[in-house]
Amino acid sequence: MVRTVVRLGALGGAAMILLLLAPLMGASTNAFAHASTASSAKISVFATGLNNPRGLKFGPDGNLYVAEGGLGGTQSTVGQCTQVPAPVGPYTGGFTARISRVSPGGVRTTIIDRLPSSQTSSAQGSLVSGVADVAFIGNTLYAVLAGAGCSHGVPSKPNALLRIDRSEHEADYIANLSHFVMTHPVQNPEPDDFEPDGTWYGMVAVGKSLYAVEPNHGELDKITPTGDQDDFGDSKISRVVDISAVFGHIVPTAVTFHAGNFYVGNLDTFPIQNDSIIMKITPSGQASTLVTGLSTVLGVAFDRQGRLYILENTTGNPFPTPGTGAILRLTASGTLETIASGLTFPTAMTFGPDGNLYVSTFGFGFGPGAGQIVRIDI
Repeated sequence: MVRTVVRLGALGGAAMILLLLAPLMGASTNAFAHASTASSAKISVFATGLNNPRGLKFGPDGNLYVAEGGLGGTQSTVGQCTQVPAPVGPYTGGFTARISRVSPGGVRTTIIDRLPSSQTSSAQGSLVSGVADVAFIGNTLYAVLAGAGCSHGVPSKPNALLRIDRSEHEADYIANLSHFVMTHPVQNPEPDDFEPDGTWYGMVAVGKSLYAVEPNHGELDKITPTGDQDDFGDSKISRVVDISAVFGHIVPTAVTFHAGNFYVGNLDTFPIQNDSIIMKITPSGQASTLVTGLSTVLGVAFDRQGRLYILENTTGNPFPTPGTGAILRLTASGTLETIASGLTFPTAMTFGPDGNLYVSTFGFGFGPGAGQIVRIDI
């Protein structure tokens, strides 16, 4: 029996990386092998004091905004609704997640707290989900929840898209993602660890809409945030592609948008055997394989030169091992460079205004305040 555990507590790896790709701007799905070459970059701690940091984005004000999974909770909903199957479930939940702002000098302040956070059963390590990612449309900050909903021990709030009022430190729940996944089933769900409320992970803003990926069900969805507080019906949610129908249960996680197309990485099931990929997905939902032979992909990004960067959570091991995360870069000549290695449980990355990478690390499995953001000078 394979288990997904997209709560980020059983992440796998593999011994070697073999890259197979099609041209980034082309539509071909033909793959070619490329050699891996070593590189290095300066890695420094940019911010500390975070609680299970996940997705992160720079705002128009030049500050870095970080989604935090939080610290879980103790409330149980057993007997009230359908639970996540054991041993992953049942969950317990609470309101310990938050969003932090980090200044250019690395000083962390809380933008909003007391957001839904939940944790798996103790048999799965009490692994935490909360705020999964953040994104800006203009000056407005949005966040996507992964740790809410009755199946996560938080019956009063669904997994949702939130609109964040940064000055008032308030959140409006404007798109009900729990309801969407419940009423729009995918073709190939995984029954062994099925999440009734979903477990959203990566999100990117394109135009006036947000695009979010859900790992457990396996889908990329478009959310147009026109709803008001608790008026979920006015926000429009639609599916871009049912990834499960194309690739099966591969646990898609990270998403970015570049030159007219989406690029999605996947975690894959465990133990990992170098089966993670990068998918190229058109706005109309046509999905193809761009890169294969990767390990536990939790981040994808493009630099100013249009080069693809890939964040691997764990490498060289079948299950999570501290200090084995890596960042790879696909060069113009088609080689794969190791830009950074030795990262401890990285969970997301983004480029800063300075052209350097900022990476959430110590992203799961550690105590309060143990999470960090590191800067990788490119």
